[in-house]
Amino acid sequence: MGRAILQGLLSPHVHVATGIRITNRRVEAASDFVTEPRVSAWVTSENPQANREAVRGAKVVIVAVKPGGIAEMLAEVAADLDDDAVVVSVAAGKTLAQLQEAVGAQRAVMRAMPNTPAQIRRGVTGISVGPNVTAAQQKLVESVFATVGSVVVVDEERLNALTAISGSGPAYVFYLIEQWEQAARQQGFTQAEAALLVRETVRGAAELVIASGEQPEELRRRVTSPNGTTERAIATLEQAHLSGLLESAMQAAMARAAEIAAGD
Repeated sequence: MGRAILQGLLSPHVHVATGIRITNRRVEAASDFVTEPRVSAWVTSENPQANREAVRGAKVVIVAVKPGGIAEMLAEVAADLDDDAVVVSVAAGKTLAQLQEAVGAQRAVMRAMPNTPAQIRRGVTGISVGPNVTAAQQKLVESVFATVGSVVVVDEERLNALTAISGSGPAYVFYLIEQWEQAARQQGFTQAEAALLVRETVRGAAELVIASGEQPEELRRRVTSPNGTTERAIATLEQAHLSGLLESAMQAAMARAAEIAAGD
């Protein structure tokens, strides 16, 4: 996810006045940016002070590590943060209170939950704002994530639900495509044919619902002729309680986010 955000910041129309600094544990990851003049890259295995050096003077510090490493990372760099820096965590489950505890009571902290389509600048990022964040800091962070897609500001109480909907959401779609293509192959289509049929159908349907401005229910109604093939297929999906399955999946994701926040 950190790489996706970086790609957004490197877009031709984006200007980062103070430059972009990144740290990584692997030499290979940092070496990808040797020829990129806008990026300074450090390898923590080679320079133990890399994280501290990277945050000095930064106005926005994005921490894109696994939830279990957040507290240690923030404790490491807390003393090196500028007074007007805002720390943004993209780790699922870690609360604003936990971030605040790690960096200090007076620091500005935010949470952000992008999703993987950010890699192609079609992401959705949910943002929650800590109590010390100024309007200017919030606007700056929103502009960072706007480089990779849409931004939605929500209160923290809804961020776990947003994670379950849009953060984990691409995986639901990928799984649907995976199973749909398998069903197509079982009907005698080759792997290439199944992929074309399913993926282009998914893309076309998504683009149609966005471009038309119509509600998905209305678009579905137009496709579903009485006593036709689509009506029979939809009835089968309804009998399988698809809506209930989606609700259960999101509840499970939300429960896991709560477990992560509790340290499990």
